[in-house]
Amino acid sequence: MKLFLIAPRWPDNSLWGQIYFRFPYLALTTLAGLTDDTWEMRLIDENVEAVPFDEPVDLVGISVMTPLAPRAYTIADTFRRQSVPVVLGGIHPTMMPGEAREHADAVVMGEAERTWQLVLSDRRHGRLKPFYKAGSFQDLERLPLPRRDLLPPGAYFFTKTVQTTRGCPFDCEFCSVTSFYGRTYRTRPVADIVREIEDLGGGHVFFVDDNIVGRPSVARELFAALAPLKIKWFSQASVHIADDRDLLKLAADSGCGGLFIGFESLSQDGLKALGKSVNHVDRYHQAVKVIHDHGIGIQGSFIFGTDQDDRTVFARTLDFVETVHLEAAIFSILTPFPGTRVYTSLRSAGRIFDADWEKYDMNHVVFTPAKMTPAQLQDGFLWAYRKLYGYRSIVKRLFPFKRGPIFFGVQNYGFRQAWKKAIRSYR
Repeated sequence: MKLFLIAPRWPDNSLWGQIYFRFPYLALTTLAGLTDDTWEMRLIDENVEAVPFDEPVDLVGISVMTPLAPRAYTIADTFRRQSVPVVLGGIHPTMMPGEAREHADAVVMGEAERTWQLVLSDRRHGRLKPFYKAGSFQDLERLPLPRRDLLPPGAYFFTKTVQTTRGCPFDCEFCSVTSFYGRTYRTRPVADIVREIEDLGGGHVFFVDDNIVGRPSVARELFAALAPLKIKWFSQASVHIADDRDLLKLAADSGCGGLFIGFESLSQDGLKALGKSVNHVDRYHQAVKVIHDHGIGIQGSFIFGTDQDDRTVFARTLDFVETVHLEAAIFSILTPFPGTRVYTSLRSAGRIFDADWEKYDMNHVVFTPAKMTPAQLQDGFLWAYRKLYGYRSIVKRLFPFKRGPIFFGVQNYGFRQAWKKAIRSYR
């Protein structure tokens, strides 16, 4: 039997739809790794190639994030009109299973490892159930390796994406990680991770963890095991890594070239509102310096639109990013994703005015802010991004070009080009 695993394309009016240095979706390659060889598989990333609606297929599986839901539903409806069964899974169907079921023969909620084999068996025997949900979380020991061999050659900037943990020890108001993975922080055996990296042949590796140092003792073991592999790696971590100099040195010695760090806000009250009071604004400057002193670059994340933010937040945040020389940054508009407490609180207060999921991409305002108008929040966001990826800011932030100059140089150029294309949709 033939199986299509599909990632829908990003909308043209989204910044993420314009970025050319794409990463492959680990969800699809992982599902492929869970699929036995009685199935003929094809992985289709619609950001890279068109969906072959005219090819015969026995089952279609679509991984869905919230801003991709409308396109996912269109793809699903098209196949179902041709009597092809469709399974929807991922974060959005998990949070909105009833909505997803309107466009699918089956909805997989949560992690797929414990249910995917059952889904395939049920399809083979013509008895797909409307919903599948595992009764427990997946043990990360001896996971099947992702099927990277199914990725189209030359389509991605990085193909060596690896997961070492699942979940996050924090439980932020705006984040759906805890809603999806539960209040768990699970780790893969270090030996399994090392074997996977060795199979990849070294080089540059991106660990897609939500917080690779969420359990410092395990992170120490991992970094010590990575050091002999002579790889260069990038991942996400909390800013608290700067408080543990030994751990930070181990990360640097093991090949860490850069970390994605969620600063989120320069207001302590704003952090409290976001559920991230574990961050301390008064320590940010020192934390950045310590991480930089270890030769590790930083991509910072900042959220605009909390109830504490007024129109000064944009310039203040940009000034901070440039003053501490963050190699890259992502500015986001507070977005009430289904399944988050932000969604619940804003919806109950009647402050969400746009239910178009395509706009839930962290680039569009879909709610009424407290201290500015929606238009002021949107315009301030656009202004900050335009300044951030102007050549003056890029050079100022990357100078003296010692920390990941190639990686961050390409990243900044890619974001600049993507932004120039995406900005047209806002005019």
